[in-house]
Amino acid sequence: VQLVESGGGLAQHGGSLRLSCEASDLASDTYYAIGWFRQAPGKEPEGVSCITNEAEAPFYSDSVKDHFSISIDKTQNTAYLQMENLKPEDTGRYICAVRIGPLLSGPRVCERRTGIDYWGKGTLVTVSS
Repeated sequence: VQLVESGGGLAQHGGSLRLSCEASDLASDTYYAIGWFRQAPGKEPEGVSCITNEAEAPFYSDSVKDHFSISIDKTQNTAYLQMENLKPEDTGRYICAVRIGPLLSGPRVCERRTGIDYWGKGTLVTVSS
């Protein structure tokens, strides 16, 4: 599975950005979760949001649940992370992640790095104050 990431960059406090991540080489009947981890400078990566290709409520970390929104285009195996009202503390490297099913915890598999099968290279998001 290859992960192709795009988006990110520089935004001002209160601005918006959108990330996308396409997972290639997935069989059509594969059950999977896809989303992002965020690694702030000097910190360990944390799961911020994940979604599955089934009808399940997405996972959001407490730090982003009120201003990030994740969606998925199942026909393209592509996830999107819409980031609104960005804050300086949202700064970090956003790393796309995929876990292939079965998924006992659904999208909450992204709460831990150990639950991930594939990682993207990451894209930088910088929010200025």
